[in-house]
Amino acid sequence: MARSEEMNELESIGGDRRFDRRYQIQLELRWKLIRRKKIQDAGTGRTIDLSSGGVLFDAGRPLPPGLNVELSVSWPVLLHNVAPMQLVVSGRVIRSMGSHVAVQITQHEFRTVGIPADHRQVLATAARTPGVLLNSGFSGYGKLQ
Repeated sequence: MARSEEMNELESIGGDRRFDRRYQIQLELRWKLIRRKKIQDAGTGRTIDLSSGGVLFDAGRPLPPGLNVELSVSWPVLLHNVAPMQLVVSGRVIRSMGSHVAVQITQHEFRTVGIPADHRQVLATAARTPGVLLNSGFSGYGKLQ
């Protein structure tokens, strides 16, 4: 049975019991499996869907449920049209279905990635200017919906 048929069957029986709306978006990511504050394994993958409460991603292999994971997701929006961003998510692996891994998010934050030197002044000025983030269309990106 195909994955979409499986999901439709499950939803028709018990309904979708998720609290948060899921967005089907495929973004590159790096993952780190963490146990007792030490990195046990790491790899790359791609998101399948995400919400403010969880992420489903393809890790390339199964990951053990119950362990903590950190995901660094390449975000498709530039900060002030200059700086690449990433969404950094901490959470717990709640299940693996083949290489598809479901993570319950416990913490998330956006970070900038490698700002070119010639653009640093633009960001510094924008950070000191009230309302710049709201006027630039970032009002909905602070927290995943």
